[in-house]
Amino acid sequence: MASIISQESLAMSSVPKWISQHIHNYRCYEDIPQSKFDEINQRLARHRCAEPEVSILIAAWNEEVNILNCISSLSALETSIPHEIIVINNNSTDRTQDTLNGLQLKCLFQPIQGCGPARQLGQENALGKYILLADADCVYPPCWLDEMTRILAQQDVVCVYGRYSFIPEPGYPRWKLFLLEKMKDIIAEVRHFKRPYLNAYGISMGYVKELGLKVGYVMYKVWGDDGRLCFDLMPFGKVEQVKSNRARAWTSPRTLQRDGSFAKALMARIRKEIKRFRSMFTPLAPHDTKTSKN
Repeated sequence: MASIISQESLAMSSVPKWISQHIHNYRCYEDIPQSKFDEINQRLARHRCAEPEVSILIAAWNEEVNILNCISSLSALETSIPHEIIVINNNSTDRTQDTLNGLQLKCLFQPIQGCGPARQLGQENALGKYILLADADCVYPPCWLDEMTRILAQQDVVCVYGRYSFIPEPGYPRWKLFLLEKMKDIIAEVRHFKRPYLNAYGISMGYVKELGLKVGYVMYKVWGDDGRLCFDLMPFGKVEQVKSNRARAWTSPRTLQRDGSFAKALMARIRKEIKRFRSMFTPLAPHDTKTSKN
């Protein structure tokens, strides 16, 4: 489902100026003009290569408009690193496939519902040495690929995760979202010591493909397929944070909106973190992430 963000709200808030170039606010596939596909494809063509070093995987379920915004931002990456973009249509029932058909990138179809199955299919078809995960409803800054890969390519690093921010909407002003993000960043620091996999979200995450194929994704629909993969990668090397604020992914606050008001969303997250705070100082015992329901 498309998230409608007014250009006026972007202009009046302290979000990076590049974001407004990629938030198009079309309500459905039919609203997207051919000129917009042409514009994005022109940028994509500049990065096309036969031997990518990095493969960017995006699982998409019913994102006929949001996926356009996402690809628009990725087409504007400022990088010399050879890369490819792979979108996996995860059994969408809207016109996501029609949008993908208008974009000149690698597209796959995964009928098994869930980000895990979609990402597994993506990495099996990826050509890069490294995998970066992106979300279909997010936009990415020009430096994102370089900043993520710079840390991922360091010795003994097997997995990285980045930070993310929220684009303001009515009822969710930027100053409130900024405070939430600062709290989230502090909590991430605590988690990172013993349980870094709790910070590994598909919104901005990367790993070594060879090891990703070795451990594999969970192959059913469950929350946290990204964190489970990170957990399984930990015995092979280090998990690192990409702390650069310039490299933050940006997304709408629709996950917060599910809780109602901003205050309710904030309190729900505070209660959750308080409940599990003590456990953050001990590592989680090895277990089978492919069958557990936690």
